[in-house]
Amino acid sequence: MSKSVRRVERAASELGLDITVKRMGESTRTAEDAAAACGCDIAQIVKSLVFKGRDSSDLLLLLVSGANQVDMDRAAQVTGEPLDRADANEVRARTGFAIGGVSPIGHLEAPKIWIDETLVALPTVWAAAGAPDAVFEVAPEALVEATGATEAKLSA
Repeated sequence: MSKSVRRVERAASELGLDITVKRMGESTRTAEDAAAACGCDIAQIVKSLVFKGRDSSDLLLLLVSGANQVDMDRAAQVTGEPLDRADANEVRARTGFAIGGVSPIGHLEAPKIWIDETLVALPTVWAAAGAPDAVFEVAPEALVEATGATEAKLSA
């Protein structure tokens, strides 16, 4: 098992989040791939999108439904500053995860986290677990509580 997946499992345990990481044997790198592998609706896939604040350089994580796109103007209002997408090298260096496997938990550097209100309305969601083929299912309310994410309207 990869170090990143073990880090996600450790973080879940420390946060009191009861999850089971599933290795799917196929890529879950995109929302479409993940929905097909998990046998769920694409809306139930959590996209963990890593940004940095343009003014602060803070690490910002937006959790958005696989069916939605981030409205960047709205996200800037919610976070309090314009956002720049972190590149692949910065994502790996600051979170410890490669793009396509970024989990909402277990980051090397704790990000500020927001979760789109459309995810919170669902009974269960699927999130990346540290590798491009690893996922876990969780109730959105439990994810919000464990991560301290702020609920907001982030999507168009």
